[in-house]
Amino acid sequence: MRSAQEIWEAALGELQLQVNKPNYDTWLRDTTGIAYQDRLFVVGVPNVFIAEWLANRLYSLIRRTLAGITGTHLDVEFLIQVPSLPDTCAARTCEADGGTSSKSKQLPQAPGLNPKYTFSTFVTGEPNRLAYAAALEVAEAPGQTYNPLFVYGDTGVGKTHLLHAIGHAMKARRYRVLYVNAEQFTNQFVIALKNKKAEDFHRKFRAADVLLVDDIQFLTGKPQTQECFFHLFNDLYDNNCQIVVTSDHAPKALSPMTKRLRSRLEWGLIVDIQPLDLETRLIILDAKVRWLKAPVSSEVLQFLARRFQHNARELEGALNRVITYAKLTGEALDVHLATKAVQDLLPSDSRQETFVPPHRIMDAVASYYGVPLQGLTGKRRDKKTALARQVAMYLLREQNHSSLADIGRILGGRDHTTVLHGYDKIASEVSIDPELSNSVERIRQDLGATRYRG
Repeated sequence: MRSAQEIWEAALGELQLQVNKPNYDTWLRDTTGIAYQDRLFVVGVPNVFIAEWLANRLYSLIRRTLAGITGTHLDVEFLIQVPSLPDTCAARTCEADGGTSSKSKQLPQAPGLNPKYTFSTFVTGEPNRLAYAAALEVAEAPGQTYNPLFVYGDTGVGKTHLLHAIGHAMKARRYRVLYVNAEQFTNQFVIALKNKKAEDFHRKFRAADVLLVDDIQFLTGKPQTQECFFHLFNDLYDNNCQIVVTSDHAPKALSPMTKRLRSRLEWGLIVDIQPLDLETRLIILDAKVRWLKAPVSSEVLQFLARRFQHNARELEGALNRVITYAKLTGEALDVHLATKAVQDLLPSDSRQETFVPPHRIMDAVASYYGVPLQGLTGKRRDKKTALARQVAMYLLREQNHSSLADIGRILGGRDHTTVLHGYDKIASEVSIDPELSNSVERIRQDLGATRYRG
């Protein structure tokens, strides 16, 4: 039997042909085969970021490649093998400290980092995928790829989470990380000036390997602080210190900020995080529920995801309130309870679509067409039952924006392609068939629902 390393070397040979060279060199070249037994293959990786990247991006490809080599379907696990501290890193740490202390032997501290904000707890989706990938690359090669990295977006979309994740990553690799938000930076600068300790202030920041600045828009209107940050930026950049900045707007939109500072912020990579889409909001809620180990149905999660669309903070806050409300009242945690729990959090003029529990949609459709409820979930294929079933698919998708997989499960375990066909059929005919359109609207009225408006 070949060793795990021999198998992995063969796998790397095939993977090298299937991924581009930059990805192979960055994520696969330094990996090793550690163990292979009981249908589990363990791959050794240098750090947590490579482990996360491989698990998120190449897991399926690696499994298929290993299955082709071993003839066995395997689970793959990525084990982090902590390398010894490079001499260059130790030298930089000593130099930053003036070479007079023993800090190079200590794990650098980064006060202010939230322990919950790591790459492993960050939920990725289409709105934040680019920002997440850029943050990972910066964490993997600080000062070499994107410097500075400028991340902007609305409140609560994950900017601070990514900033802290980079900080934790760099701290784990023994880089000296300094995290500060713009208000803290301003306050510390003003205090240093008052106490005639400006040199100590500058020395503290220049000693960093990684500088993380949150909400830099708060430097606008503070010309003296901007001037200080401008010179600090230049010093750190010239010394290959990684700089990561977040803001609510792109640099060019920070017009009250000095032009030369804005130009510095535009030197590297600028990425935005768009408002979270429905799919990402559902993933966030699902992850939160699993972490809390709370029994919350998919119906309640969909209700919350579609009612709270602005940011992750209000979304998680709504979920916490619903769970707490259910515990305090002892009532069943369903959509009705969730509606009561978050009613005062919703804007009074909200015109979002009405969420209807799937079982009510099923009952209403079955009653309207005069077919038994079991007929919608069963195998009957007569014309009336088939039409009713497809209308149910359409309403579950259109009204509740349920996933194809969920609709298939609700309708007796049907394949998602079947659901998609049924939905598309009704969606294309409802606009040209007055009788069908009238039937769908009658069912909506019976449910007290409004048409989904996205």
